[in-house]
Amino acid sequence: MVSLPNFISIARLMCVPLLVWLIVTGDMAAAFWVFVAAGVSDAVDGYIAKTFNARTALGRYIDPLADKTLLVSVFVTLGLRGDLPDWLVILVVFRDLLIVGGALLFHTLTDRSMRMDPILISKANTLLQILLIGVVLAGLGVGLDDHGAALVLIYAVAATTVLSGAAYVVRWVRGTAEVGKA
Repeated sequence: MVSLPNFISIARLMCVPLLVWLIVTGDMAAAFWVFVAAGVSDAVDGYIAKTFNARTALGRYIDPLADKTLLVSVFVTLGLRGDLPDWLVILVVFRDLLIVGGALLFHTLTDRSMRMDPILISKANTLLQILLIGVVLAGLGVGLDDHGAALVLIYAVAATTVLSGAAYVVRWVRGTAEVGKA
């Protein structure tokens, strides 16, 4: 249960309140660097887990929990500050609630758990969310001129959020239908 990758994931989860506080207080340079450190920690814990066969049952849950908590918290905080469009924040949060709610509903209706392995469009969505937050924080914190990249990323995140949410809904409908036939 206790492993270095899990410790790193838990540390990333614990840095979420600090990151939100830095954004709320306007210390965007520090927020940018904490976000970069969180991103690096995600890559490091994954590398260690795979390379040294240090995967654990806890890690299967804590790593995506840390990632989602970080992303949703930063999206909401940047949205409240007016640094991201409200409609995008609502879309991103709704999709994540839809995924969790859909998994719970599937379990309730079928009395089975559905494996929530991320699908390709979901991985692309997460990557685009990370890039968008990074570009926005870099612009606010270190003065990066993104040359319009943030706007492109906003629409790319929106598109992949809708596609990803729809793909999970299709997955649940198919899964429920298969259970019904059995």
